[in-house]
Amino acid sequence: MSNTDPFTAIADPNRRHLLEELRRAPKTVNDLARGLPISRPAVSQHLKALLDSNLVTVTTKGTQRIYAVNIPGFNKLNLWIDQFWS
Repeated sequence: MSNTDPFTAIADPNRRHLLEELRRAPKTVNDLARGLPISRPAVSQHLKALLDSNLVTVTTKGTQRIYAVNIPGFNKLNLWIDQFWS
C-alpha cells in the first residue's frame, strides 16, 4: 500500500538519482550507495520512501535485497501528468 505521495518522494535529488540508476538496471543498496555522497543507511531510508510511494519494488535473493523501478507506480504518475497535455 502506498503511504507517501510520489511527487514528494521524487522531489528529493538523491531519490531522483536512485531512480535514474534503477532505470538502467535493478541494483542492491550497496551498488546504489557507491554513486551517492551519502551513507548506506541514508540510501536505505531514501529507498524506503520510494517503496512507500510505490515507485520501486524490492526482491530478496539470498541475503541481498534488489531494488527495481516499479512501472505501474510510474504509470499512475504519467496518467496524472498527461491530463495537462490534452
